[in-house]
Amino acid sequence: MSRETLAGAAFLGLIGVVLPLLGLAPFAVTPIYIVNSVGQILCFVLLAMSVDLMWGGVGVLSLGHGLYFALGGYLMAMHLLRTAYALTGVLPDFLNFMGQTAFPAWWRPFDSSLFTLFALVAAPTLVAGVFGYVSFRSRVNGVYLSIITQALTYTAMLMMFRNNSGFGGNNGMTGFREFFGLRIGGVACGVLLATLSGAAALLALTFGRLLLSTRYGRLLAAIRDDEPRLRFLGYETLWIKLSAWCLSAVLAALAGALYVPQVGIINPSLLDPALSLEVAIWVAVGGRGGLLGAAIGAVLINSVKFWLAAAAPAAWPFVLSGVVLLIALALPNGLLDALGWRRGPKLPALAGLSRKEAP
Repeated sequence: MSRETLAGAAFLGLIGVVLPLLGLAPFAVTPIYIVNSVGQILCFVLLAMSVDLMWGGVGVLSLGHGLYFALGGYLMAMHLLRTAYALTGVLPDFLNFMGQTAFPAWWRPFDSSLFTLFALVAAPTLVAGVFGYVSFRSRVNGVYLSIITQALTYTAMLMMFRNNSGFGGNNGMTGFREFFGLRIGGVACGVLLATLSGAAALLALTFGRLLLSTRYGRLLAAIRDDEPRLRFLGYETLWIKLSAWCLSAVLAALAGALYVPQVGIINPSLLDPALSLEVAIWVAVGGRGGLLGAAIGAVLINSVKFWLAAAAPAAWPFVLSGVVLLIALALPNGLLDALGWRRGPKLPALAGLSRKEAP
């Protein structure tokens, strides 16, 4: 394991596991609002790494990963609302507003935590698989694919704004009570969620970098650098790209599922294309490739954003614009290059992938 991977793992372990645990009694060193903010930032780290897997690893820029982030959030919200109903017997406000007297029948499986976890993997895989297959099979690339992903996310946002969508419409879904038996909003639940977010980000970074160092990672890098040549060598790049696309969608959905209990609400704002654009900025600031830069960028940008949201909220758009200009002009490959760190594991040349290595 490279020193960059070890440094990134130690960094995420410190802020994602040690810091939240200091919020528990008898330590009570970290205020709960800090723990909650750390947990949210770590969810954004996981989301940023899911985008970097495609942008830095495959050369495909998605401006619509907010779709999968929101999908995971809505699935988790359904489970939390079913759990709250089992405790209180009171329907959510949005169902009462629509004149409903019961949950839709297809919500019932979300009583189960295991089914919810299965859905968090299966649903984004299905959505990403259908979209990715159609797009990659048609060889839509570059800016055209980025625009399509953004348009898809915007379409989903418009659909979710409708009150008859069954997902709370403009007001969204709230009223969550418990997460694995712990009261949402309490110290113990906040620490658990922040720690789970840190553990998920740490596992994604560690195993993601290991994955990129394998033969599969070499194939992804070859697609990024010269896809036509790889096809000439006899590889079917469609399935390689599609598998990475589905994996990145699942990571984004898991990030959304961990994020929603920490903020206590979900509404169509998560599908706003501005969020997906901002995620691309996090990755660009930290440095594309290897996932570590995405983690650094997400932590840095969101820490400043959370601080300015309280200190000077009107200044944030100007600060973000200045950061984008600085990175574009002075550090085209992000902060990792400024630190002198490699963006990812060393990969052999494209010429090393001969046809005899094909699956």
